[in-house]
This record gives sequence, structure tokens and C-alpha cells, in this order.
Amino acid sequence: MTTDPTLTDPALRGRAMRAARGQAPFDLLIENAQVPDMVTGRIRPADIGLVGAMIASVHPPDPQRAAQARLDAQGQFVLPGLIDTHMHVESSMVSPEDYARQVLPRGVTTALWDPHELANAAGVAGVEYACATAAASPMRLLVLAPSCVPSAPGFEAGGGDFDAFVIARLLARPDIHGLAELMTMQPLLEGDARVKGIVDAGLASGKRVCGHARGLTGGDLNAYAAAGVETDHELTSAADLLARLEAGMTVELRGSHEHLLPEFVDALLALGHLPQTLTLCTDDVFPDDLLARGGLDRLMRMLISHGLPVEWTWRAATLNAATRIGRPDLGLVAPGRRADLLIVPDMAQVRAQAVIVNGQIVARGDVITGEPAPVPRPAALGRTVDLAPFTPSDFEVPARGPHARIATLSKPRFPQWGERVVDVRDGHLVLPRDMIRMSVSNRYGRATPTRVALLENWGEWRGAYASTVSHDSHNLTAFGRDPADMAAAANAVRDMQGGLAVVEAGRVVARLALPTAGLMGEGSLAQVAQQFRALRQCLDGLVTWQPPYLVFKALFGASLVCNAGPRLSDVGLVDCFGGKVLTTCVLQDGITGGSR
Repeated sequence: MTTDPTLTDPALRGRAMRAARGQAPFDLLIENAQVPDMVTGRIRPADIGLVGAMIASVHPPDPQRAAQARLDAQGQFVLPGLIDTHMHVESSMVSPEDYARQVLPRGVTTALWDPHELANAAGVAGVEYACATAAASPMRLLVLAPSCVPSAPGFEAGGGDFDAFVIARLLARPDIHGLAELMTMQPLLEGDARVKGIVDAGLASGKRVCGHARGLTGGDLNAYAAAGVETDHELTSAADLLARLEAGMTVELRGSHEHLLPEFVDALLALGHLPQTLTLCTDDVFPDDLLARGGLDRLMRMLISHGLPVEWTWRAATLNAATRIGRPDLGLVAPGRRADLLIVPDMAQVRAQAVIVNGQIVARGDVITGEPAPVPRPAALGRTVDLAPFTPSDFEVPARGPHARIATLSKPRFPQWGERVVDVRDGHLVLPRDMIRMSVSNRYGRATPTRVALLENWGEWRGAYASTVSHDSHNLTAFGRDPADMAAAANAVRDMQGGLAVVEAGRVVARLALPTAGLMGEGSLAQVAQQFRALRQCLDGLVTWQPPYLVFKALFGASLVCNAGPRLSDVGLVDCFGGKVLTTCVLQDGITGGSR
């Protein structure tokens, strides 16, 4: 789909002009439609005439107009196709073909795909696979060049390494549509040559430079925007939202943190209008959520349920999005625009009855009308877990007794440094009853030791969990209390060449194989979602979650090294904002006296 039929063809334009004037038949005439105009806000009855991939005419109903084929909208709404301005196919844990099978019938005709998960696991081969699958997809997947491979150089290591020269080569490709979210915020602000070179390559390409500005405020946020970064989706409050709008950035409002949506809606309503720079995105959607509840369509329904006007919601997902991604051919039901259209019975429900892309009907109801062309998985994406078998000792922390002072990671999602004195027994730290272990093992053949941290305020755990889906380098990460359980979970994931596993009392009780780059399964979305749901439910019975921060999703972002605060990576306990690296959590051992 990256090779869209051109709308600049003089023959196509000439044929469209003749059809618009009634001098030639339309290829397809959509009759009896109601057209909500994204510019004026008015809704008017109209027929829509298509010629090839173009809308040739939007005119008052006229049964006398000639057409090769007709489609009766039966008085329903005809709207532009939805545009997801920032997403990662990999988060659905299925192939791009299966992703399209799910979201295209839901009305998403265009999505901006940052394949940085694939790139971090498999390097350039991952991006090439993304481009190949996008070209074969029935939906418009616009691939971006991952800017942060790894997301924090020097603080983690993955399966790829993209410097400015690699980025420039990727951006020179016509099927790469911009520079993806720049998560190396602090290095950019501090003038790091590598990161500045990556941003400069993006600017020199003339393509968009997208962002990830978690936690930036004041002068830092201004500096980030001044560097040339255009967008952000990492909003943590209404104040964040307004600050980014006032900084001139494109806001990609996401639904992955549902508890924030009410205050976002209240802030927008207080403005009294919808900013032109506000768009919508999904970022990450788990397979069971995508199957059962949807992606961008679900976000729209949630925003509407919280009081955002229906017409604002649709404009954010269509015209605003098209304008901000630099695609004037999209986002409107108007002559001369690309014929990406949805037939929708109820705008508030955001459920498409039919989906048209480039003038062709591609989905009816919940089903696409043709099978996406399969793209073979490259060998480089097939064996990305290069680790020796684990033993329980890999998850112990060596120390001299009788006590040791250690650095801890306290709190999920917004971690903080902590300190504690703990007991040492038989040459290893004794895990306090109110703490759990976290480990990260580089899975790309570097043969570095497994790093272990002790976590505070992470709830009560029984059993263990391990995964190769661990943002952003996607090293093999495990959580638990018992080293034997953690070893069993990590070995299950290793043996599957990637995936997720839950262990209780030494036995694997749930697993999901993700052998494509350790990120994607080989079954359909329904199959992957069923296994994922079962695994999540199994872990729910072993962990006391404390929403909104201590939730299942927190396990996937606990090693997100590029964000502010301390994290655990394959290098050790690190804080890239503070420039801190600890290869072990032990600050001082051989301490006499009591533990606390």
C-alpha cells in the first residue's frame, strides 16, 4: 500500500472531471449517503462518485448519473477512513497481515507504523520486513525509520544499532515516511553527537521527525521542539496536553492509559474548540484487547463517552491526522481526494459497515474482502534468542554477609531510587518478604551476565513471569520471588525462541510462543489473543495488582530505559537522565548489625 495509485495522473484527473460534469460514467457511485463535512461541520445528503482511486464528485442525490457500479448507503454516513498517527504492529503480537485483517474492517485505512520493536530485535532486517509487509497490505501502512535502536545507547544493548548513517540510508527509501519517535530525549537536550546526527538526518530528508517527550516541561520541552521534533504521545496529564499544544507540537492522543482520558476531554472542552494539531493514536494494543474491543475505533468511542463531541472526535482521526502527517489526499470526503471511505450507521458507535480504500471495497462488516498477500519471514527474524539455559543461581545477587546495603527500584511506571539494608545468606542477598526480583538477560548473543534488581511496591507475587516483549530492546526479562521459578519461566521463553511464560510452583502453567523476532506469534489474532488472555488471567491469580500503575502492562515497560528514573537493563541498574550505571544493586556488603 506504500505504492498508492497516483492521483496526479493527467488521464485520471481528466476522466474524473468528465464524470463530475456528467460527461462520463463514474466507476462507482455511492448513493443515498449522509456526508458529515469535516471542514464545515454540516451534514448533507449526497451521492459520491468515484473514478479509480479518486473521489470525482460529491453532489446532491441524482439517480440519473451514470456509473459502472452502484453502492446504496441506505441513508448511512459516509466518512473519511480513519488514520492512526502512531502505532506498533508488534504490540498486537501477530503478523502485519493479521493486524490488517483486524483493524481494516474497523475503519482504519491508514496507520503510521514505527517498527522499532522489530528493529531493536533484528536490526535493519526488521525494518525491511516491515516495509515488505506494508507494501503487500490492503491497508495503508506508512513505515517510519526507528530513531532509537537502542533506545538508550550505553545504557542497554539490543539486536540492532542505528546511528545517523543507518538512519540516513533508511530515510532515503521512498517507502520510509519519516523518522519515528525520538525517545533519546535527554541526550538530545545535552547535545549528544549521535542523537543530534539522527535528528539532523531526519530534518535533511525533508520528512517528519516524530517524538516521545515523556516528562519534559518548560525549557526542556521548548528545546525538544526547537530541535525539530514535531510530535508527542507521551501525555501524563491535561497540563502535559496543553503544554504540547502551546509548544506547536502535534499531539497524538492515545488510549493506552484510559484513566487519563476524562481530564484530557475536560481540557479540550474548556478550550471551546478542537485544536488542528490534535490527532489520535493507539501506540500499543494487546492482542486480546484488539480482538475484543478494537484499537483506534475503541479510543474514539471512549472519548465520545467522556463527552468529546462526536464531530471533534472524527475530525481528529481524519482531517487533522491527514494534515499533520502531510497527506492532503486523505481526510476528507471531497472531490480530488483519495477514495478512502467508510459507511457508518452511527457515528457515535464508530462501527463501519463497509470500508473502501483507493476506490475499492476492502471490507464488509467484520471481514476483509480479500486475503492480504503473505510475506515470508526473513531468517534474521527467526532465531533471536541466543542464550544458554538458565539456572536458579542466575537470579541470585552475590554479596558478602551478614548484611548488605542495596539500591532498590521503587514503584512501577514512575520508578524511584531506594535504599535498604538486607540480610545475606550463603553468599547471596535474602529477598525481603515485601519485595520481588526482576532480571534482564541480553538475548542477542552478547554473553553478558543476567542483571538482577530488587523491586519495592510491586505487590505480592507467587510464581514467576518471563518475556521477550520488554520495551525497548526486548531482552529476556523475568519477574518473581523464587529463583527456581524464574529460571523455569526464562527457560520456557528461551526454548520457544521468544514469547511469554508463567510459572507456579516450578511448573509452566501458561505460555505464548512468539518466534518471529521474539515479538510475534504464528497463529491468527484469535488464536494469539486466546493464549494471551489465558496467560494474563493466570498471572492475575498470582499477583496482587494495584491499578492504575501496578498492572499487567507495567511488566512490559519496566525496562523502558529511555524514560526518566532508574530502570534495569542488560547493563545493570541505570538512570540515563542522571547518567548512572550500577552493574549490581549491592552498594556495600559485609555490614554488621540488623537489616531493615
